[in-house]
Amino acid sequence: MKDEQPLKFEEAMERLEQIVERLENGDVSLEEAIELFQEGMRLSKLCGEKLDQIEKKIEMLVEENGEWTKKPFEPPQEDAGEAL
Repeated sequence: MKDEQPLKFEEAMERLEQIVERLENGDVSLEEAIELFQEGMRLSKLCGEKLDQIEKKIEMLVEENGEWTKKPFEPPQEDAGEAL
């Protein structure tokens, strides 16, 4: 048995898109749909973790008082309780 290399973000997203397309087509058995769903959930978690890691590495250049400084990237927080 060969060692499996961890999927790159792009590979995981591509596989996730394939899974979604197969599930949306509805031409899979219930058992296969469950297996695909579980694989999709694992891939979704993997992609989320990779994005979190990348966000921690990103720095923003901000101009303050005429000087450029580096600050850590902070994604905007979603307010789930806010209604439109």
